Amino acid sequence: MRPTRRATSVTALSLVLLTMAACGEPPAPRPQPPAPEIGAADIERALGTETTLTFWSWVPKIEKTVALFERKYPKVKVNVVNAGQSRAEYTKLQAALRTGTGVPDVAQIEYFALPRFAFSQAVSDLNMYGAEGLRKRFSPSAWDQVDLNGSVYAVPQDTGPMTMIYRKDVFDRLGLKPPATWDEFVTVAEQIRKKDLRVFITSVDPTDAGVADSLIWQAGGRPFAIENATTIRIDLQDRGARRWAKLWTRLSREKLVEPAVNWDAAWWKKMASGRYALWITGAWAPGVIDGAIPQTRGAWRAAPLPSWETGKPVNAENGGSGVAVLSRSRHQLAAYGFARWLDSDPEAVRSLSAVSGVFPATTELMRSREFLDVKIPVLGGQRANRLFTEGSTQVAKGWQYLPFQLYANSVFGGSVGRSLSDATDLNVGLRAWQSRIGAYARRQGFQVSPEQ
Repeated sequence: MRPTRRATSVTALSLVLLTMAACGEPPAPRPQPPAPEIGAADIERALGTETTLTFWSWVPKIEKTVALFERKYPKVKVNVVNAGQSRAEYTKLQAALRTGTGVPDVAQIEYFALPRFAFSQAVSDLNMYGAEGLRKRFSPSAWDQVDLNGSVYAVPQDTGPMTMIYRKDVFDRLGLKPPATWDEFVTVAEQIRKKDLRVFITSVDPTDAGVADSLIWQAGGRPFAIENATTIRIDLQDRGARRWAKLWTRLSREKLVEPAVNWDAAWWKKMASGRYALWITGAWAPGVIDGAIPQTRGAWRAAPLPSWETGKPVNAENGGSGVAVLSRSRHQLAAYGFARWLDSDPEAVRSLSAVSGVFPATTELMRSREFLDVKIPVLGGQRANRLFTEGSTQVAKGWQYLPFQLYANSVFGGSVGRSLSDATDLNVGLRAWQSRIGAYARRQGFQVSPEQ
């Protein structure tokens, strides 16, 4: 549980939700809490009853893991629907919630988006079914992101402890080593530009709030917080945010990094060519690289994210999601039983890791020899899961997302992103971002602190 969050007032929360609905948010369904005596036997009974569940997920090849569930629980049929990834899925989900038509029973939801669906009561509090008992099965950084004010709104599936994925061939050719600190990062970036003007140490995406959030998190920033049911704290001028801004303003102004929208064909072509010596990303990245640019297999290696202080590693998460039960589902117990099995059963999490390439949230798999000893081909056979697992234990506590983080991320490009593209002071962009987020929060009925 996140220590800065306080218990919410049901009455105050209801007022906020009514305001959000009036501003175009989907109406909150009336919660239907189960009888308090519901327990494990009831869930098993539901899994032994003829039921069809609809599961929205974008995870590649997840049908293979779902098939294992159906083999164990043959009475339950799970229809897997890829409704799009991230924002694409959430847009469709919000539309379904508004109309009450086509709402799935369970859905993959990223951690940054989960508070939005929790605040509107679109997803169920899984503590009603005993979810709190799963806590010890998951890494603290994963559990903290599904536990909001003591309520659990999803079963964690995967995490993204941050890392550097670097081109060993490029570093070897230039006679350089991956940086261990952010000061070294600047030095190596300068050396790369001196040795080969065709290469940048990395790219920076002016449209991607997620990486900026993660790096601010790692720098010690805690700019977002839900103070209580009606008050949001937004402080993008705290120490960590300013620390991040100072570093990346310098990198941008001195043209040591290249602004580039990630993930499109042009960017992947540059990644394949070696234009970028490294990628600051999450532990899920090796599988993505192998699928997008398989011709570079073996050229990459993983290294820890640079630290701010020598010998004091601190990490953050980038990406990750959980499986939530929609409040409108008519099969709550079976839906929860499926989500619990999918993300915590040893057979399931091994399958998800091996078949779909997700980095696990469960400590049992992360500590297992079979997982730690995996040689990753795209990383030249490196046993990088050891590094990623260690990085997971170093994730700093206390990070929170806003209940409208989807909106906050959508206006990043027009504020902070503009400063990145123009190579101007990122603090100006952060202040503009804060102003836009704060104005939106007030329109939703929240009080915003500090006063802006």
